[in-house]
Formats: sequence, structure tokens, C-alpha cells
Amino acid sequence: MAVMITDECINCDACAPECPVAAILSNGDEKNPYDDERFYVKPETCVECVGHADAPRCAEACPTEGSIVWDMPFTVDFEEYYSKGNEDGTYKIREHKKKGLMLPSVKEQKFMDEIGMDVREGHANVSDSF
Repeated sequence: MAVMITDECINCDACAPECPVAAILSNGDEKNPYDDERFYVKPETCVECVGHADAPRCAEACPTEGSIVWDMPFTVDFEEYYSKGNEDGTYKIREHKKKGLMLPSVKEQKFMDEIGMDVREGHANVSDSF
């Protein structure tokens, strides 16, 4: 994942149709780990719109300031971060029948390398980057 949806989400559904890789789940989806009424970005699927747009389209469509923020790249360097997040319920990473948990070592995702790690660690608002 490279972006995440915060509890600022108003559940308006503006983001999900914009995602070119269907990485965004509604609040009613069984694969969404959140108990509150917000959407969820699947980290093992999100590509930050690399190859699709100049900026994450979900953030461009979102009407709520601070709802869509940066997260760490879904790469092997952050495997422990995502594994721990999956264990504590922050993420609900898909489990493949043959490949197992779809962590970055199974399939890394593209990300915008121009977004600094300090911005990602601070979960800065995506819209502020463009």
C-alpha cells in the first residue's frame, strides 16, 4: 500500500470508482478490517496510480481533507511493517491459496519514489503533495 484511508473518511464512495486497480473496499466488504464507516485500501493491490495517473486518483476525488494519507511502500523493505500491521488488524492482507499471505516478498507494488519516507512515516495528506 502506498496510501491509506483514515477515520476522517465520510464513506461517500468518491474514491473507489477512481481506483484503476480496484484496491479500495467499501465499509461493508468482509475484507475491510475497519469496524467504523470508512473505506479501506488493500496494501497488496495499491500502486499509487503509477502508470495510470500523475497522482493517486482516489485522493483527487476525495472531498474530505485528511482522509487519504501516504503509507509506506509495499516493498520487501517494509515487509515487517505490513506483517505486523496484518497481525494487529491495521491491515487485512489477502491470503492466496497457494502463495500464502500476499506480503511484499510475494509481490511488491509500484510506488512513487519521489514521495519521501518522512512524508510517508508521518502519514501526510496525499493531496498536499501535488
